[in-house]
Amino acid sequence: MSNPKYKRVLLKVSGEALLGSQEFGIDYEPVEMMAHEIKTILDMGVQVAVVVGGGNIFRGMKNSAKLGMDRVSGDYIGMLATVMNAVALQSALKKADIDCRVQSAITMRQIAEPYIRHRAIRHLEKGRVVIFAAGTGNPFFTTDTAAALRASEIDAEAMLMAKNGVDGVYDDDPRVNPNAKKLDNIKYSDILHNDLKVMDSSACTLCEQNNIPIIVFDFNAKDSLKKIMDGEKIGTYVGK
Repeated sequence: MSNPKYKRVLLKVSGEALLGSQEFGIDYEPVEMMAHEIKTILDMGVQVAVVVGGGNIFRGMKNSAKLGMDRVSGDYIGMLATVMNAVALQSALKKADIDCRVQSAITMRQIAEPYIRHRAIRHLEKGRVVIFAAGTGNPFFTTDTAAALRASEIDAEAMLMAKNGVDGVYDDDPRVNPNAKKLDNIKYSDILHNDLKVMDSSACTLCEQNNIPIIVFDFNAKDSLKKIMDGEKIGTYVGK
C-alpha cells in the first residue's frame, strides 16, 4: 500500500456516465472501467463509498413532467433507477474480485441491505466498497445531495464528483461556450454566489458545513482516481 492523500472517500458518479455509446440504459463498458478505477485506489488502501445517479434510466423532474406524473412519483422512480445502476456496478466489482455491498435508503431486502450508518462504516473498515442507492429515500432531493449527506455521515475526507466528459468546473458551459475558462481552485461560496452548474446548492452547503472538500473531474480520463490519491492536481478543487 502507498500513502494516499485521502483515506476514505465518497465517489459520486452521474447516471449519464453509464450510458457509454448508448442513448438509454446501462453500457457495461463504462461500468467495468469504473470498477477498474475503483480497484486501483482500493489497492492503495483507500476506503471507497459510491453514489450513482439514475439519469441514464429516469430523471425525476424531467421525465415525470413529460408523462404528466406528479413530482413525488417521478422522484421515487428515479430512486429505483439508482438501485438498478448500483446492482450493475456491484456485479462489475464482484467480477473484478472486489467485495462490495449495496445499501438502499428504500428497503428492498432481496436486493440490498437497508442503509445503516454504522454497518456502512464497518464495511468500509473491512475494505469493502459500499454503494449507496435510492438517494436519501425522500423525494425532492437529488443524488448530489444524497452523496453529500452520505459523505458527511461516514466521515469521508473528500467527495469526488465524476463528470461525464467535463474535466472540472468552468465559469460557463464549456460544451456551449468554447471560451469558457476552467477554474482550478474555487470556494464553496463561489458555486453558490456565481450559480455554477456543478452541483445542487444544498449539496454544496452540506459539504461546506462538514468541511468536506469536493474534487470535480472527468471520469473518462484514465487513472483519474489514482492521480487524485497521489496528490496530483486534476479537475477542480472546491474548498474553503
